[in-house]
Amino acid sequence: MSISVGDRLPDATFFVMGAEGPHKVTTNDVFGGKKVALFAVPGAFTPTCHKQHMPGFLARLDEIKAKGVVAIACTAVNDAFVLNNWAEQTGASGKVQMLADGSAEFAKKLGLDIDLSAHGLGVRSKRYSMLVEDGVVKILNIDDAPPVHDKSSADTLCSMIGNSI
Repeated sequence: MSISVGDRLPDATFFVMGAEGPHKVTTNDVFGGKKVALFAVPGAFTPTCHKQHMPGFLARLDEIKAKGVVAIACTAVNDAFVLNNWAEQTGASGKVQMLADGSAEFAKKLGLDIDLSAHGLGVRSKRYSMLVEDGVVKILNIDDAPPVHDKSSADTLCSMIGNSI
C-alpha cells in the first residue's frame, strides 16, 4: 500500500553531497518543521527526468517558493555522486536538494517503488511529486508510468499548492 495524503513520511535516510563528500540526512532533517516540495524521478539523466521533469521544477522554482515552500527536493534511486553530477549539469545545484535513495529504502517505505528490471534499471522510484508540511503529505501526485510526468510535473504541483494554503 502506498503513502496517502495525510500520512506522515516514514523514517528513512538519504545521502546528500557535501563539501567533504556524501553524508546522511534523515526525513526529519529534510522535512521536519518545513514546507517542502518533493519530486521523485526513476533515474537521473534518463530522458523524461533530464529533459522535462527537472527543468520544469527549475523553471517554476521561484513561483513555488513564493507560495510558502521553503525548499524543493528531488529523490531518485541513484547514489549521491550521480545526483550531484546531475544537479551540476542541469543547473539545479544550490536550488534543488538532491536526496540519494540508492537502495530504494525511501521508495519502498512509501510504497512507491517500481521494478524496472525488464528495462535494465532494477528497482526504482515511481515518478511523483508531493507537498510535505512538517513531515506530513499534503498533496500527492503519482504518474502511472515512468515516461509520463504530467501528474507529477512542476506545473501541476504549483497549481495545487495555492489551493492548499
